[in-house]
Amino acid sequence: MEHADYYAYLRSRSRLGDFYRRFWLYPRLSRHLQGHVLDVGCGIGDMLAFRPDTVGVDINPHTVAYVRSRGLEAHVMVEGRLPFGDASFDGVVLDNVLEHIADPQPLLGEVRRVLRPGGAFLVGVPGRKGYASDPDHKVFYDRPLLKSRLEGAGFVVRSFFCMPIPLAMLDTRVSQYCLYGVFHAPRGA
Repeated sequence: MEHADYYAYLRSRSRLGDFYRRFWLYPRLSRHLQGHVLDVGCGIGDMLAFRPDTVGVDINPHTVAYVRSRGLEAHVMVEGRLPFGDASFDGVVLDNVLEHIADPQPLLGEVRRVLRPGGAFLVGVPGRKGYASDPDHKVFYDRPLLKSRLEGAGFVVRSFFCMPIPLAMLDTRVSQYCLYGVFHAPRGA
């Protein structure tokens, strides 16, 4: 999907989807975050609008321009490098992004670079129905693969949870069903 098309797709969200994100998803995700946070793949900036002291980055210049027009801070990620200094953030969010990347190791390395030691790294991936609904998805992550991939990149697992509720049968029935892992960058590493 081209950048302009993806921007249009994101702007076409339903009122129910917007309500879910603002009143159920983002409050739950925010419990795991504190301080200065980076939202990687920020899309149209909904998390940035919800949570103060959150900065966005995306590869799509159309979404970044829209986020900026909302008065929020967002940057374009170019050539696989996050445009921030080392240890710049207390937390990083990667929500429904990882599954789009065949080899996420370079991005995970960049997250390690910009995340302060001990900082929270919150990763969300779609369940089976959500994964099957997008032809751009490249890797399906279940809990063991997500844990293995993130530990292989040097992160330590804190916890896992599912949204909107932890009910396994929703994995194949609800597109919005997602697995979330909370990881952290080890101190002194």
